[in-house]
Amino acid sequence: MRYLVTSTYELNRVVAPRLPAATVQYDQNYINDLNNILRLYFNQIDNILGQLMASATSVPITFPPTALDAFGRQRVSQPYTLFDSQSRYAADNQFDTSTTGTGSTTYNSNQASVSMSVTAGGVGSVVRQSYRSFPYQPGKGLLVLATFQMDASASANLSQKVGYFNAQNGVFFSKVGGTNAFTLRSYTGGSVDDTRTVAQSSWNGDKLDGTGASGLTLDLTHPQILWMDFEWLGVGSVRCGFIIDGQYIVCHTFNTANVYGTTVYMTTAILPVRYEITSTSAIAATLTQICSSVMSEGGFEATSVEHVASMTNLTASSYLTTAYKPLISIRLASGRTGAIVLPTTLNFLPSTADNFQIGFVKNATLSTPSWSAVPGDSNVEQDISATSYTGGTLVYAEFATGKTGRSILSVGAGYNWDMQLGASIAGVSDTLTLVARTVTTGGAASGGGIGAISFYDLTQ
Repeated sequence: MRYLVTSTYELNRVVAPRLPAATVQYDQNYINDLNNILRLYFNQIDNILGQLMASATSVPITFPPTALDAFGRQRVSQPYTLFDSQSRYAADNQFDTSTTGTGSTTYNSNQASVSMSVTAGGVGSVVRQSYRSFPYQPGKGLLVLATFQMDASASANLSQKVGYFNAQNGVFFSKVGGTNAFTLRSYTGGSVDDTRTVAQSSWNGDKLDGTGASGLTLDLTHPQILWMDFEWLGVGSVRCGFIIDGQYIVCHTFNTANVYGTTVYMTTAILPVRYEITSTSAIAATLTQICSSVMSEGGFEATSVEHVASMTNLTASSYLTTAYKPLISIRLASGRTGAIVLPTTLNFLPSTADNFQIGFVKNATLSTPSWSAVPGDSNVEQDISATSYTGGTLVYAEFATGKTGRSILSVGAGYNWDMQLGASIAGVSDTLTLVARTVTTGGAASGGGIGAISFYDLTQ
């Protein structure tokens, strides 16, 4: 039996020898020298054939490191996209924006990008962070891509950061003053720890200073594609680099298994995408946010137990008119805004023989809500007290009819990531509210019904 597998060993390269020119007349020394050269060449070939034909050992074939995902598997399958962002017609509303001082944002319609700026009028900051955090499944590599253009300023009072991180954990590329660096941020000790910041001159891969294997020099005045992939079973490796000329270049690898501390290298790999610029003196500078994507390599196992937030009975306040009325709402619990929660079905039970329209409203302002934990899931809270609402966006609607029939309104097969509950930079959760109204040909009907929201919690 013969084997063909990958190996950490590399086959020696065999170069055809340069044979000496023949003599005009027979020369025994020439023939001996020629035979020795050919014998050495054939011995090298025989050695390689011996490895390829070995019956008891693996064939030593080496793949370039970036041809493998974070767990050493070949990148041969389709990546499973968890998130993608682009600003084709407006600044992507999947990101929350926080500004201080002179900080501001400008949408660049012709460049499909967002300028995050501070000015010479004083100190300021801009942070754009995705509302959603993204699920990580242990044993699968998580690949993050982000494109940007940084300001050329080398002031030590200007900080620019791009990556997969929040205020407590994550990994990001930064430019502070004239120093480029990668940082692995951790909150495992109960406070923010950025001590694992590695400057470009100390990267353990291609330093992109012209001396590395690529021969390239990083120029941040031009748009760049940042990439990083994660092993996170609590420990593992994080590779960071840039994609240039279609090649994934590994600039630095944070290795933590068997080498780092006494605990996990960061609290979680369930994190948002974030762009950040901060000035501590009056500086005019701009960081440009372009696109980003988060992918699970090797697919994503879409299985989870359903949880239910439900009304318990029909009350006087449950009777409906032709105006939408809230029945039940859900949100992420305080301190749990990194949870991955996605609604799966709307459930509505009519109690009268009327026609109804049922829908989901995102981020409605509820009248006098009373929030409590969903039974069996401390990551999610529910409200059944609100009797009216204002604002919000209707993101789903269907119709139902009947007197005793039960209508189950699906919001999509599998995981609909766009329906995931997110949170602002300040930690304020999205809300999703099940609303209903009667549909009549005239007059004000007073139908009735109760509802429930089923959801997946991928972090419980």
